[in-house]
Amino acid sequence: MSDKKPARESIAEDARIDALEERLNAAREREDQRNRSQVQGTDANYRSGNRVLADLLGGIIGGSVIGWGFDALFGTLPWGLLVGLFFGIAVAFRNIIRAANNVPKDPS
Repeated sequence: MSDKKPARESIAEDARIDALEERLNAAREREDQRNRSQVQGTDANYRSGNRVLADLLGGIIGGSVIGWGFDALFGTLPWGLLVGLFFGIAVAFRNIIRAANNVPKDPS
């Protein structure tokens, strides 16, 4: 008894393995393409969310600090802080609305 396979079976098996490798490579490429597009979209959403948060916090904190500084210089204790806070909030919302209306360019 010999353990060798006939040549015809070996060729058929090699062809099946080659076809399987081609299908596997094609599936990997499709998966990489799908993951790449999801990561780019998620990354853009993450950046825009961080931008909105930074604008909001920067407006509130910046307006409050400027208002408090105005109060410290001129002795108008609550009014400068309140006016600065409201101006900071207004500027923050203006920046957020401007960023929301900005249409990003298509990278492809």
